[in-house]
Amino acid sequence: MACDLPEPYCWDESFQTFYTQIDGEHKFLFNAIFDVAGDRASNDKLQSLKDLMNGHFQYEEGMMARGLCRNLDSHKKIHEEFLAKLDAFTCPVKDERINWVKDWLVSHIKSIDFKYKGMLD
Repeated sequence: MACDLPEPYCWDESFQTFYTQIDGEHKFLFNAIFDVAGDRASNDKLQSLKDLMNGHFQYEEGMMARGLCRNLDSHKKIHEEFLAKLDAFTCPVKDERINWVKDWLVSHIKSIDFKYKGMLD
């Protein structure tokens, strides 16, 4: 499912899951992608994005496990596939990779993460 990218590229209320920490982490992910796009040659910014994504996925999967979400395994697989692609990014980060990660996050939140709304503790 393709979703419109916000312009400027930042979190807004249309991405709200109503879980305070998850929404906060999503905001940080938008900012980290924006930072990489603004300084494509920065290994530090790219590594920060990778670390933030990994940490967020671990937290989200933990909440899903505690909430006994039936789609945890498929959700985890989506995260693993994304991280494998993101880990292959090197500096300078190319336009098509920036666009891919921007689109992935927007689409993932609105079409995959929204499925757990109201199901987590």
